[in-house]
Amino acid sequence: MADAAISVEGAHKKYGGTQALSGLDLQVTRGTVHGVLGPNGAGKTTLVRVLATLLRPDGGRVEVAGHDVLTQAREVRLRIGLLGQHAALDEELSGRQNLEMFGRLHHLGARHARVRAGELLARFGLEDTGRKAVRHYSGGMRRRLDLAASLVTDPEVLFLDEPTTGLDPRGRTEVWTAVRSLVGGGTTVLLTTQYLEEADQLADRISVVDRGRVVADGTPDELKAATGGDRIDVVLRDAGQLGAAVALLPVPAEGVLVDPDRRLLSAPVTDRMAALSGVVRALEAAGIEAEDVALRRPTLDEVFLDLTGGDERTTEAA
Repeated sequence: MADAAISVEGAHKKYGGTQALSGLDLQVTRGTVHGVLGPNGAGKTTLVRVLATLLRPDGGRVEVAGHDVLTQAREVRLRIGLLGQHAALDEELSGRQNLEMFGRLHHLGARHARVRAGELLARFGLEDTGRKAVRHYSGGMRRRLDLAASLVTDPEVLFLDEPTTGLDPRGRTEVWTAVRSLVGGGTTVLLTTQYLEEADQLADRISVVDRGRVVADGTPDELKAATGGDRIDVVLRDAGQLGAAVALLPVPAEGVLVDPDRRLLSAPVTDRMAALSGVVRALEAAGIEAEDVALRRPTLDEVFLDLTGGDERTTEAA
């Protein structure tokens, strides 16, 4: 793909007896956010490490920014930034001093590093706290500074490996805003995340990875539609009537999800408005009182569970 910032064909990586990548294919378009979802142990972090030239693949072809990760690793490194799961900041230094240090490590020179630090502090809304020691930063501020540090060299491609893990909702929102700003400026972002809402909010396309290969790829809406289209949710006033209500829904009983704790029934539908009006009339005729009846699209949580079988594997390879 001429417009691909990342191109992976048949990537393999094995650790001892564990096959972390099993012929994985991935194409990421320039100037987009591409989300990578998968259960723990699916190969997400291994993929990022291969793309960032931190691991050598055992087989397949892997290119980043038009350069091969095996034969042109130095060219790849000059064009990428990486934000890992844990902040790589010096707690005793100020935000500005951290950015200047990263600039010097990237051979920018003292003056250029100072200028670049000022630009990044402004870009991420950290100007007022630039002289404060990082140990006094909030979680969201630390991650924004860490994100700024990964951009010292103005990379073409940025890898974000679970960038908001451990942040509160406000901190996650701050990072999301920063990521949107980056993509607006032309940066390509590959995002791995354990928060499905995050992928839904940020990603232009999503690849679902399971057992070392991509099992589904598309826009969030395409993945939701492929999982089964629209659903109707019914919340009853009396949980004791759930069984009777199941028979009134326009699908076989085995297709209805029942949640007694929330007094909820959920079923897939094809004709949205006909299903809605038909269910409301049927409940009224049967004397079953509903607190709420609503139509909705499937969530990414449901897409994820459907595609990966709801596995709860707990160890990420490498």
